[in-house]
Amino acid sequence: MIRSEAEYKEAVKRLEEERARIKASRKKLAETRGPDEVKRALEPVETFYQQLQEDVEIYERLKRGEFDELENLQGLGPLLIGLRIYRGLTQKQLADLLGTHESQVSRDEHNEYHNITLERANRILDALGVELRSEVNLTEKVMA
Repeated sequence: MIRSEAEYKEAVKRLEEERARIKASRKKLAETRGPDEVKRALEPVETFYQQLQEDVEIYERLKRGEFDELENLQGLGPLLIGLRIYRGLTQKQLADLLGTHESQVSRDEHNEYHNITLERANRILDALGVELRSEVNLTEKVMA
């Protein structure tokens, strides 16, 4: 997951480099190998390229404020990271708002806020100026 503007810019640059590399490799391999061999040879590089492209697209969506829905709080950590990105805050700026060290926010985000308490999540949401609403949908009657 891309977590900063600097990482985003580096990823975009890397995408351009990888695109050119794949194109050149495909051309060179096609001179001596068949289409199936070319495809197999480039598959790992193209998989990396697609993952990087997906990461860039996710970061761009977050910057536009497009977030995935949560279900039973699954994905809360990535949402908190995305909200910080959307607000245009650095990890240091969020840390300052929370009264903690940047290293703590960095560790939390690296672990995608795994095992975060609801109290801490609420403090982060407050610091980001976000009101998170939930909806309860009962799927079936539970027998006691």
